[in-house]
Amino acid sequence: MAATTHTVTNQAPPLAGYDVYATDPALVEGVARHLAPEPLAEAEAELGALGRAAGSSQVQEWAAQANENPPRLRTHDRYGHRIDEVEFHPAWHRLLGKAVAAGLTDAWGRPGGHVRRTAGFYVWSQAEAGHGCPVSMTHAAVPALRTDPELAAAWEPLLTSHLYERELRPAAGKAGVLFGMGMTEKQGGSDVRANTTQARPLDAAGEYLLTGHKWFCSAPMSDGFLVLAQAPAGLSCFLVPRVLPDGTRNAFAIQRLKEKLGNRSNASAEVEFDGTWARRVGEEGRGVRTIIGMVAATRLDCVTGAAAVMRQALTQAVHHTAYRSAFGGRLIDKPLMRNVLADLAVESEAALTLALRLAAAYDADTEAERAFLRLAVPVAKFWVTKRCTPVVAEALECLGGNGYVEESGLPRLLRESPLNSIWEGAGNVQALDVLRALQREPMALNAFLREVGLARGADHRLDAAVKGMLTELADLEGIEARARRLVERMALVLQGSLLVRFAPPEVADVFCASRLGGDWGSSFGTLPPTLDLAALVERARVPAGAE
Repeated sequence: MAATTHTVTNQAPPLAGYDVYATDPALVEGVARHLAPEPLAEAEAELGALGRAAGSSQVQEWAAQANENPPRLRTHDRYGHRIDEVEFHPAWHRLLGKAVAAGLTDAWGRPGGHVRRTAGFYVWSQAEAGHGCPVSMTHAAVPALRTDPELAAAWEPLLTSHLYERELRPAAGKAGVLFGMGMTEKQGGSDVRANTTQARPLDAAGEYLLTGHKWFCSAPMSDGFLVLAQAPAGLSCFLVPRVLPDGTRNAFAIQRLKEKLGNRSNASAEVEFDGTWARRVGEEGRGVRTIIGMVAATRLDCVTGAAAVMRQALTQAVHHTAYRSAFGGRLIDKPLMRNVLADLAVESEAALTLALRLAAAYDADTEAERAFLRLAVPVAKFWVTKRCTPVVAEALECLGGNGYVEESGLPRLLRESPLNSIWEGAGNVQALDVLRALQREPMALNAFLREVGLARGADHRLDAAVKGMLTELADLEGIEARARRLVERMALVLQGSLLVRFAPPEVADVFCASRLGGDWGSSFGTLPPTLDLAALVERARVPAGAE
């Protein structure tokens, strides 16, 4: 009989069969904080079902399959007809169908809709992040289309539908559609006013023909796209359907799919327009103003998506260290590992708490909350998305060599981690957007300071940080060169204010001591050891028996 040489010991069991929603106290508390009792009961049932699905071994397998079998471009059919279709593995369609069925494209007009959707997007993105792109684009298209009541009436019910139909055919014959977006071109990137795609008017009813290209087209398999092009009166926004009402394919040539750093499940493409039929959205020459509502909504999803990646990386790290033993005890009980995990946990909770606060502002939809969002969204987008990569890299290190292996799932999270910082405007774009709001919209700063001021006097370190931020704001000399420094301070005092008001005292204490009080090093795991770090780690852990 052969000798047994590979008895497996001291390995963590798979983290599967758990409820991603119910095992996250910060999320459960945040949803309850921002929702009235009636929508809360319904939301908790929805999020519980979605959380159990996200933590199931079946959905984890779909996520792996979708990334192991990336999309393929088919430019022509067997007879030589141009079809420009993107083929996905069935697992991708299952993930996307579940997201649509869970209402992740439906927030506008529902009671507490944005908080519910943001929480759901956060939960479901932990299962697999790539398919979140079309989910986000579809959700975010609504505010842009609402600038044209006729278009909104035709398309909004399809965009917010809970039915997923993957086939390309006229939108009027479908129960639900997906949207993508095309803004950037190879010569301009974020400088969309440098776009060269031309829009030639056909009539006075808003119909045009487009000629040009898009260097990045998000979700190229979608039913429709919002794109920017130069019309006679200047840069304008257009709706480009993939299939025309008579069933013929619109001129939409997919040149190639991008080879990207991040997830491998999603598709981004370079596309060419050559006499492509389009319908103008909003006024001619006001394309940026029209599409900015879509951009703002997707920026919130960038914050939420980054928070989700951080949370999943943290969850995996805490789970692994709770079962792994070294040097005479469990890793999670070692003071130095506990310091690292607590540091990651407070970063994760700060990100989530800020994302939910932004979602609640969308739901309130008052003048004051809209002014708050004007600053808070780019501030949060700048900071939270930038924290994602170092958090994931440190969490991966907690697993040691196990984390470096593809099967652990951490490499996929690490590849995904820089995405949200780049998507919808990289860091400098966000910082400059904050400066524009400060200079042109005084109500935005007033609303931001009012929010931060709700925690005045609760923590001396927060008060001192707010004072320092105000000093930065008072000195406008050379402000552009200092923009990142200023936006970082704004993000930290906003997160600090929220945690002081809403998080458990031990979470707020650690955040204020380290992020605001300066009792912190240059890497994770450098928190002051006198604080209650064990409580933070336990709060971040999936309870024993939940998996």
